[in-house]
Amino acid sequence: MTHPQPLGWTPAITRNRTALLRIVTTLFFMAGLDGGGADEVPRRVWRRIMRLLRPAESAVRRLIVVAARGLDIEAPKPRPEDEVPAARNADAARPRAATPRMPAFCLTDPPRRFDTLRWEGLRPFPEDGVAPADPNEDVNATGICRRVLALKRALDDLDGHAKRLARHEARREMALKSTKGTYHRRTFRLGRPPGHCRRPTQEIDDILRECHTMALNARRLDTS
Repeated sequence: MTHPQPLGWTPAITRNRTALLRIVTTLFFMAGLDGGGADEVPRRVWRRIMRLLRPAESAVRRLIVVAARGLDIEAPKPRPEDEVPAARNADAARPRAATPRMPAFCLTDPPRRFDTLRWEGLRPFPEDGVAPADPNEDVNATGICRRVLALKRALDDLDGHAKRLARHEARREMALKSTKGTYHRRTFRLGRPPGHCRRPTQEIDDILRECHTMALNARRLDTS
């Protein structure tokens, strides 16, 4: 069952989705995806891509949360481990060429990283200091290209990813009620969203701020 979105949210989703698609177009050119994807990019380009990619991923996750509000989807029933369809067994016996798997957009924020050794003074600092990284050094771009592709897929199918999130939340609720369930990480981590910039200088910063506010309001309405 689906409940209608509050008045004003649908235009806001559309407006931010359009703006994010412009950001993705820029990322495609920066990562060379218009020509199949770059294997390596200079570190300075990698940093510029990440400056856009992190907040864009956070903004899309929050758009998905807003789009998923009101979706009532039951968690899929777990399949017994010993139950394998016969067709799958037959397919497994046939040799076939390996095809690269399309990347899936991550619906949850990455967890925060804490370095306990640093806070306790147990991690020694190099006496000679740390040399700055060469901005012209080539770095691997495979992972970053996959993330950009996943980001575009999520924007192209926002409703489908909203249903994915609804199923994820349903499984999480079921896991919390069952001692045998698997823990599922929350969509949002505490504090500011990943990619948040304290001094906004680009369009993506304003997009993330609006999407984050919309998602928080959507969650409050869901729990009220």
